[in-house]
Amino acid sequence: MSVKIRLKRIGTKKKPHFKIVVCDLHATKNSNAIEELGFYNPSNNPPAIKVNKERVNYWLGVGAEVSDTVKSIISKA
Repeated sequence: MSVKIRLKRIGTKKKPHFKIVVCDLHATKNSNAIEELGFYNPSNNPPAIKVNKERVNYWLGVGAEVSDTVKSIISKA
């Protein structure tokens, strides 16, 4: 099973919040996630970021791919 670490949008219209999740590679954008790894709130100044780095490292070790946006968010955290 191929998995990808990506963002899942939550929140209301014009007030986005995102969860950093592990999903199946072929799943739709807001489908059920395998695991939630953290969250990202760009509305705050500075943006609120919380990431469970141990679990991210585990999923990377297993072979999960990371989206470009999540890669930049993790490097900031």
